[in-house]
Amino acid sequence: MAEYTASSLPVLPEASAACPETEALVACTARLDASLRDSSSEDVSSGGGTSGSDDGDSGEDSAFTPGSPPDGFEGPEKNLEVLFVKGKGHPRGCRALDRAALDKICEAASCTILTSTSNGHLDAYVLSESSLFVYSYKMMLKTCGRTTLLRCLLPLLRLASDLGLELEWLSYSRKNYTFPNDQVFPHSSFQEEFGYLKKHPQLEKRLGGSGYVLGPITGDHWFVYVSDKSLESTAVTTDRTLNVMMFDLDPAVASLFYKANSADAKTMTSKSGIAALVPGAVIDDCAFEPCGYSMNAILYGSYSTVHITPEPECSYASFETNTTLTSYTALIKNVLSVFRPGRVVVTMMADAAGLKQMVDSPFSENNPPAFGKYVRSSSSFTMVEGDCCMQMGNWEIPREGKSPRAPLQHPRLTEKQIAQRASSTLLCSGSILDQPAALCPI
Repeated sequence: MAEYTASSLPVLPEASAACPETEALVACTARLDASLRDSSSEDVSSGGGTSGSDDGDSGEDSAFTPGSPPDGFEGPEKNLEVLFVKGKGHPRGCRALDRAALDKICEAASCTILTSTSNGHLDAYVLSESSLFVYSYKMMLKTCGRTTLLRCLLPLLRLASDLGLELEWLSYSRKNYTFPNDQVFPHSSFQEEFGYLKKHPQLEKRLGGSGYVLGPITGDHWFVYVSDKSLESTAVTTDRTLNVMMFDLDPAVASLFYKANSADAKTMTSKSGIAALVPGAVIDDCAFEPCGYSMNAILYGSYSTVHITPEPECSYASFETNTTLTSYTALIKNVLSVFRPGRVVVTMMADAAGLKQMVDSPFSENNPPAFGKYVRSSSSFTMVEGDCCMQMGNWEIPREGKSPRAPLQHPRLTEKQIAQRASSTLLCSGSILDQPAALCPI
């Protein structure tokens, strides 16, 4: 585990074939300085301020370097979680933000809201690139592709400030990219992202966080930024979020998420076995044209979300949930049974008290639970800010020579079709699973 601090930005190892992003990590500071030199130093005090269009990012557009046509679609998501102090500000908290305010946040992140579903605990939105979840005092955004998630942070904090909300905790995280050269400012590397948060005059005043890297820097690894503004408290929280990121999907599974093979989102949800992963939940699912899939499922105060990029050159699926289980072994086994990936990255962010409630952990050093044929190749753990535990592990199916699976002969997307992913025609459906479904067999 490596840590980034406010005083230094480390020079990371040279790039390797196993980790293309490391090549981009060493050459971003000059461009960052240029893009932020004209930023406004204006700050918004707690409970005041405006939500105008000037977000202190003057000059950044000129620093964008969108490459030529993308190499493929970047499935692994960028993740932002923002917590506010309970009991302060508007009685409905973040849920008081209207659609116009949410659209403003999403626009800054380069995505749009497609569909939504709600219950008494939270509002869940399927986005053109992944998902948004809104609780009274918490917001989570996941965005994939070439989105600019960190650019929505200042508008989000200003809108929350207008409601009298007070920031308590924030995290930004993502796995290393598959196609780092396709990203735009400020997301071409973690060093650039970290620098954006540290050098932006308005964000640094609010955050002042630290950055971390878990996992092998020459392979699959996980970047995390954490800002903890909470005061010492006797309150014990047991929150935890599990994220299963899967690569090299079984071609037969990936083919289900092409419109040519499945008519709509509801068919994809049913045929694939995804519905059985979230028994009893309200499902809001979307199928993209010509391929791709997103789904949110909510049950009481918990959410689960699935996002799938089926193209053979970049096949990827993710399953994330904040459901508090004492063991995630059966759930992870069933997720792997549905998607049958060749390579898996599992992460968990949890409060220390939440880990104590678990009877086993996939990250255990001694006798970790087995996931069928999958073998764990690495595991990392760190605790930050006193009680925030971050864990990451890599699994794969050993194959002689580690040769990739031969893809099925489903249609290969053109460069134009890849570019259309962000503005594609959708077929969406909302459904409820009235009866709990059995977990898929392993």
